[in-house]
Parts: sequence; structure tokens; C-alpha cells
Amino acid sequence: MSRGPRRDGIDPVARTRSRRRALQAVYAMQLSGVDAKNAIAQFAHEQANEVADLEYFEDLVRGVGSHAKALDAALQPFLDRTVEEVDPIERAMLRIAAYELQHRPDVPYRVVIDEALKAVKRFGSEHGHTYVNGVLDQAAAQWRAAEVQASRP
Repeated sequence: MSRGPRRDGIDPVARTRSRRRALQAVYAMQLSGVDAKNAIAQFAHEQANEVADLEYFEDLVRGVGSHAKALDAALQPFLDRTVEEVDPIERAMLRIAAYELQHRPDVPYRVVIDEALKAVKRFGSEHGHTYVNGVLDQAAAQWRAAEVQASRP
């Protein structure tokens, strides 16, 4: 991963930090029932101190907060259990990645999946990343079919 912003102005390191903080915020939302606005306020200070992409962090948390039911419904066909039965860290990351796949076409699907797997490996259960990978591969193949097909040899 390169350091600093790319030509398009996006800093991949800052985005990674934003996703990690968003994972923590969405996890907190799930456990405590706090809304997106309060979760953002809770984690925004840490975001600023980490030199992360605050705007992206807020978009992810607000997006998951406002689209949670639709994201869960969209993910359900790819799950082998109910959304609520998925490990809380994995559930939070699946929701964030589903939001990115459905609402952030500017982010390549491979980046969404790779970043989700890195976060789950770091914060989730021992084999959680395998489960998340399987779900997101199927979701991307359906939700971003043209992009997935174009990336295959």
C-alpha cells in the first residue's frame, strides 16, 4: 500500500483507518443501540487524531445507520444464518462492505472486500474472515456483476 494520497486525492491509508473506526462505531451501534449521529460523535475525535478520512468515516457510519434494514435484507441470501446470528464484528463489517458495494461505486469491489477481510482478521474471530470473504464474493458477483466480469481474465 502506498503512503499518501493518490493522483485522485484519495489517501488509501486514511481510508483504511476510516473503515476501522467505522467498524468500531457500527459495532457500538449494534451493541448499545446508539444512533449514527452519536456514534460518529463518539469516534470523530479519534478519527481526527489518526489523520483518517473523516468524511468517509461519517459516510460509512451514516450509510449503515440509515440503510441497515435494506443492507441486512440484501445480505440475507448470501448468509447461512440470520443476520442477527452472525458474529457482531463480522456483522458490522458485512454491513459496512454491503453499503460500500451498493452505494459507493467509486470504490472498486476488490478494495471493499480486501479492506473488509483485513479488518475482520484484525478484530474478528479466528476464521471470521473466511466467512466474510464467502459472503462478500457472492454479493459482489451479484451487485457488481459487470465490474466482477470485467476483472476476470
